[in-house]
Amino acid sequence: MEENLKLDNQLCFRLYTASRLLTQVYNPLLSEYGLTYPQYLALMVLWEKDAMPVNDIAKKLFLETNTVTPLLKRMEAEGLVTRDKSSNDGRQTIVRLTQKGYSLREKLSFVPDKVGSAVICETVTPETVPALFKMLDDIILRLKA
Repeated sequence: MEENLKLDNQLCFRLYTASRLLTQVYNPLLSEYGLTYPQYLALMVLWEKDAMPVNDIAKKLFLETNTVTPLLKRMEAEGLVTRDKSSNDGRQTIVRLTQKGYSLREKLSFVPDKVGSAVICETVTPETVPALFKMLDDIILRLKA
């Protein structure tokens, strides 16, 4: 068999597996608050800048609007956000945090450290994380192009 067709030689498989396992680390931390990992990501976007159009949230998450909209609808039903038509452009929907959504910021402030400690190992250290971010950012930019 050709070496390039072996599963162990696939970068995509390693990235997929790491992503799946990392999401498993998040699940018990977030489930106590009734959140999924994608909802947590959407909250993080809104904690940085509240009152954003759906399109901007989707871009920030590298997702399509039609993927983000159902997610935000569920979050609205759970009282985490509100969704209203823009007064400037009726085609845009503006998403805002509710008090409940905003209050989760402080409650979940422990999550990054908890997840960070789960991935620290011999080669991934606090000192090497910036280089890892750069490599992953480079891959994302290349694939996005």
